[in-house]
Amino acid sequence: MTRPDPHAPIEHQLSRRRFLKLASSAMLLGALAPRGIMADTDSLIRRTIPSTDEGIPVIGLGTARTFNVSPDNQSAMAALRQVLNHFYQGGGRVVDSSPMYGHAETVVGQLAADLGIADELFMATKVWTRGQQEGIAQMQRSAQRMGGGPLELMQVHNLVDTEAHLETLKAWREEGRIRYIGVTHSRTRAFDELTRLCEQEPLDFVQFNYNIHEREAEKRLLPAARENGVATLINEPFAKGSLFRLVRGQALPDWAADLGVASWAQFFLKFIVSHPAVTCAIPATSNPEHALDNIGAAHGYVPDLKERRRMAEHVQAMWMWR
Repeated sequence: MTRPDPHAPIEHQLSRRRFLKLASSAMLLGALAPRGIMADTDSLIRRTIPSTDEGIPVIGLGTARTFNVSPDNQSAMAALRQVLNHFYQGGGRVVDSSPMYGHAETVVGQLAADLGIADELFMATKVWTRGQQEGIAQMQRSAQRMGGGPLELMQVHNLVDTEAHLETLKAWREEGRIRYIGVTHSRTRAFDELTRLCEQEPLDFVQFNYNIHEREAEKRLLPAARENGVATLINEPFAKGSLFRLVRGQALPDWAADLGVASWAQFFLKFIVSHPAVTCAIPATSNPEHALDNIGAAHGYVPDLKERRRMAEHVQAMWMWR
């Protein structure tokens, strides 16, 4: 996926622009640690998981497609090591994967161990197979691939054999083998079933697609999650890259500076996480500079309802006239 230049000339964001410029140099790690601008905990936006009141940062890291590289590919692993490190140093903690994503679980586990941060990450993955015993075997493999310790969150991926796997997950949560359980899908057609599960099952998380252009989740699913105490993970935050294609060559509106937004990626992510029922958005990237840019949306200001409406109307107008 190709992005437009994420660095709009926002006058009061000089330190942010300088930091992003450092991302392409060997000076980055020195700039980050131990008191780097993006790791400023005072500015980090967190949301609580309703079932436990544990707080997590509002921007996580997805791994679909982007982390599916051979662990023997040294150049690809080096770039992804930077991605994970930038994400972590910027305050990010939630990393979401799946056995559906090829090598992604293994790559995440190896890189987290290499960086010495495995115990500090909120590791989430999924079960994606049919049959209760097959699901148990797959989840055990996933845990080993991602580091060998207990996983924070296990989710039924794309609602495959949901009833069988939820039976296992509820038992594992009770036994302390996992902390949280959930269900996922990335298509709007699944929203009715996701809503039903939020209302009828003791879920901790529900994961689904939602972004500034695709807002169907606002009608029933997001309210149902909030009303039933279910945390939300948001996938496809950039609408499979179509949002970046929409704004290619376009400058941010002048008023974006008032929202603390320095790029289109932050504009799209800030809109998502400003919804009160959103817990965490999980953009995926294999580009270290984009990882820095994305985690910037986890800091600073949260748009209010009026500002959210203005953001959505601006993008809608661009879509109509594209």
